[in-house]
Amino acid sequence: MLKAAHAAGLDRLVITDHNRLEGALEAARLEPEFVIVGEEVRTTMGEFLAFFVKEAVPAHLEPFKALELLKVQGAFISVSHPMDYVRCGWPMGMLKELAPQVDAIEGGNARVFKLSTNEEAMAFAAEHHLAVTAGSDAHNPRELGSMGMELPEFMDAESLRKVIRQGSIFGAISPTWVHLFSVQAKIEKMAKRIVGLK
Repeated sequence: MLKAAHAAGLDRLVITDHNRLEGALEAARLEPEFVIVGEEVRTTMGEFLAFFVKEAVPAHLEPFKALELLKVQGAFISVSHPMDYVRCGWPMGMLKELAPQVDAIEGGNARVFKLSTNEEAMAFAAEHHLAVTAGSDAHNPRELGSMGMELPEFMDAESLRKVIRQGSIFGAISPTWVHLFSVQAKIEKMAKRIVGLK
């Protein structure tokens, strides 16, 4: 993954596995100036992207409980693919409640099925005066760098908050077939569990 990120020309890489930090921590140990430890936090209603995370937040908490645990760590918090109802969008009422509590909305996600999904997220961010984030949402090294942000230099969550509105999104949404990488990963995970039972 690190090799692919460098090959894609990235200057920084945020690793946000679902409710776990092991991979991000190992990558950060190998390249501490390159990797930002993050987490994609599944809640009972949707998902958060958190950057500069120190402790994993468990899955399936109520959104405001998960938010509280991230804020205690000082993490930079963005709402993941908020309008992507195919995968895991947020109810509009909850999004409006969250808006004053988060640092940003993910306005660019390379894995959405329709460009309009990102456009709706961008419109919501503008309406609620929120900054936006963007990323490849890569589930495979070949997807790295398909979408991201160009930003002024930052070192931590606080300095990211200061520069995030100066960022610009680059890239485009990925072809639909990239979702086969997710299917492949699920099959491999299931196969490992089955082998472990024998």
